[in-house]
Amino acid sequence: MQALVIAAHGSHLNPDASNPTYAHADTVRETGAFDEVREAFWKEEPHFREVIRTLESDEVFVVPLFISEGYFTEQVIPRELRLEEWDPDRWDSDGTDASQATLEADDVGKTIHYCGPAGTHDAMTDVIVQRAESVTEDPNVGEGVGLAVVGHGTERNENSAKAVEYHTDRIREMDRFDEVEALFMDEEPEVDDVTDFFESEDIVVVPLFIADGYHTQEDIPEDMGLTEDYRLGWDVPADVDGHRIWYAGAVGTEGLMADVLLERAADAGADIGGALEAVRDEVTLSSETDRDAGSEPGAEAGD
Repeated sequence: MQALVIAAHGSHLNPDASNPTYAHADTVRETGAFDEVREAFWKEEPHFREVIRTLESDEVFVVPLFISEGYFTEQVIPRELRLEEWDPDRWDSDGTDASQATLEADDVGKTIHYCGPAGTHDAMTDVIVQRAESVTEDPNVGEGVGLAVVGHGTERNENSAKAVEYHTDRIREMDRFDEVEALFMDEEPEVDDVTDFFESEDIVVVPLFIADGYHTQEDIPEDMGLTEDYRLGWDVPADVDGHRIWYAGAVGTEGLMADVLLERAADAGADIGGALEAVRDEVTLSSETDRDAGSEPGAEAGD
């Protein structure tokens, strides 16, 4: 038997913070690729510390639903899972290329495959692009359009910016969008000045965050000038300084994130059968259904 554990931050303050985790877990669960699929959190129940002991499977794949390598993925999660043999050097990473480490949880007799965070996997690049397609309702979006990938940025964790820049570079190499830039909340170049970095009239802004909340639904929209008060909402697209801003909200809410979780587990040796194809087909069908229904993208209220 094999199990998948999706380890996320959660929140005591925002009841919606865990919604993407549960949604992606349900998507993976429906593929039947794992005998067991569990969600675990730092700030909510069920907690990291208990989750391994709730499983019957002897082989467990743990995928952190975090954007970057850092304090939580390198210290908190392994400590709370009681992975005594863990050391960050096992990932042999420079900040964006963590893969997996296989450890034994002797107290419960299980083999744990501890994977790198979802946010640094190459498949996340496709999720960012998919997010741009979703907000514009254009499966071919790119020509004549600029793309801003937005991260938090922090001096406390240089890997936070590395993840944003990594995916920005990969998307730029696709030569799909006219312009692609990495912007940040707390370091230069800042998202406040988004229109200064683009000549394209249309700019799609995709925040590299797991869940919508304070930063993505309050700070960033107000900082970009989409609205004077986030509680009043904003237009999608919104006219700012002669540009049209298509603000997508957190990338982690995109359905294709389930694909990234599966890819991480597969890279660590999980037998996932045709699960990847099933998820991609489901996401494609959902996108086509939304477009056929003529749904209009609207302001997302409410990290």
